[in-house]
Amino acid sequence: MKGAWGAVLRCGFVLLAALILLSLPAPMVEAQADGGEVFILTAEGPITPALGDYLERGLDRAEAAEAELLVLRLDTPGGSVQVMGNIVRSLSNAAVPTLVYIWPSGGQAASAGTFLTLSADLAAMAPNTTIGAASVVGGGGEEVDETMQRKISNDLRAMIRAQAEDRGPEAVEWAEAAITEAVAANANEALAMNVVDFIAVDTSDLLRQADGRTVTLADGEERTLNVAQAPLRDMPMGWIQRLLHIITDPNIALMLVSLGGIALFYELTSPGGYIGGIFGIIATLLGFYALGSLDANWVGLALIFFSMILFFIEIKTAVTGLFAAGGLAAFVAGALLLFQGSYAEISLPLVLGMAAAVALFFVVALAAVMRSRNRPSVTGQEGLIGAKGEVRSPVGPDQTGIVLALGERWQATAATTLVEGDKVRVVAVDGLHISVEPLRSSGPSGSDTLHRNGELL
Repeated sequence: MKGAWGAVLRCGFVLLAALILLSLPAPMVEAQADGGEVFILTAEGPITPALGDYLERGLDRAEAAEAELLVLRLDTPGGSVQVMGNIVRSLSNAAVPTLVYIWPSGGQAASAGTFLTLSADLAAMAPNTTIGAASVVGGGGEEVDETMQRKISNDLRAMIRAQAEDRGPEAVEWAEAAITEAVAANANEALAMNVVDFIAVDTSDLLRQADGRTVTLADGEERTLNVAQAPLRDMPMGWIQRLLHIITDPNIALMLVSLGGIALFYELTSPGGYIGGIFGIIATLLGFYALGSLDANWVGLALIFFSMILFFIEIKTAVTGLFAAGGLAAFVAGALLLFQGSYAEISLPLVLGMAAAVALFFVVALAAVMRSRNRPSVTGQEGLIGAKGEVRSPVGPDQTGIVLALGERWQATAATTLVEGDKVRVVAVDGLHISVEPLRSSGPSGSDTLHRNGELL
């Protein structure tokens, strides 16, 4: 067991080191400063820290290349307001002209996406897209309490007024209503209110209509766009960024922690396969990495970690289920506190669903443990010592392997190195771990002979 968990933990530490390296800023690939290019970024899905990092790096590269225009194709239901605020500041202070394009047809710039759209120098929408519905709700769509809602709403109204004031009073009025009344607009309605500058069916049409327009940058410089025939540089999100973008959704992060914990507990109750342990460590590390990057509440994280300790104790003792019940309570409380008072709250149905899954696992696992305890001792210490078996994976003094004895697979070590197929006898039992020795019989000359692979040696 010790050797197996050592291998599992080594895999976990390698993954943790990889995650730390991935979280460091990537070296900037300097684009040639020949200017005249149109950089195209694509943001799809919730606004997460990984997506924010992708957009920040894309903007840095566009500025380094002195791009003619940075186009952000956007399709988002909203997301982290903290990340949104960082992106808004970057777009508002960009050294190159920026254009947010709500795309493709059927897409949306809801909630935080509305702020991103209004913060760019130019804004456009594809046909059959929508913008708005920026009222304050929790991560699962639930309303937040009245006091917190008033505070957040006032902050967001001030922010969106600052972004929309250059578009005229009608655009400002609509932008505030998007927060206070959750109003939304389709492409034609947004154009009529000057919330966006034009409607474009595709990227070519977008650049044709943007060509010749004059924008004013944050430093006061005016730029007239020359983009109708400009070369395009598409910068899609890399696979690592896509993975981090997926797992930094707070609900996905909680699922990873929950499923990883269940897999680890399964490995503890049914050791030998290692798959559950390896998956559990990977999923749990990814989940905690994601929660950490989301600036989760440390009290919530501590409660979830404490719940895992209680679950581990329950697995080891399996007495009354008291530790499992305490672990469930700590898990639910921790999940609900993870983003308390923030905009990236975890869905309550998801929390209850994960808690139910963990509870079901412990009901099944504890029932199996109790049945095992009530069963006559045929595979316990009394029944195992002296039992014959066969090596299924190499064992030795410093190597834990698998031995099949009495019809079950056991973690085993031996005083000498034994290979697959060797016949053995159990000489000691320590919990789920056994010690074995090679099975010998009297040879033709009266000497002991080792059984290997079914033959006498």
